[in-house]
Amino acid sequence: MAEPSNSALVRLLKQELHPGEAESIVLAIEVRPDVLLLDEAEARRVAGLYDLPVTGIIGLLIQAKHEGLVSSLAEEMDRLREQGNFWIHDTLYRRVLEEEKEG
Repeated sequence: MAEPSNSALVRLLKQELHPGEAESIVLAIEVRPDVLLLDEAEARRVAGLYDLPVTGIIGLLIQAKHEGLVSSLAEEMDRLREQGNFWIHDTLYRRVLEEEKEG
């Protein structure tokens, strides 16, 4: 597993973020991936300060549906909520289903 080399920036970001989020952001700054997977709003905000492309689990589900790997976003989001204890705001849930023609 790759680790970020800028430990000072990691320590700084850990003041605001979960350690894993801080390390992920610093590593992404260093290696510039196509996309960084983050779901927490504060981590996404900080990543935006560094112009990092970000998506979350919902974004991955939408991409998987477009690629034919997922048949129902509603089922997958329900599974995340029920089995994964993943919080999805009702407004986001409905918007995803409307935009992806499931609602």
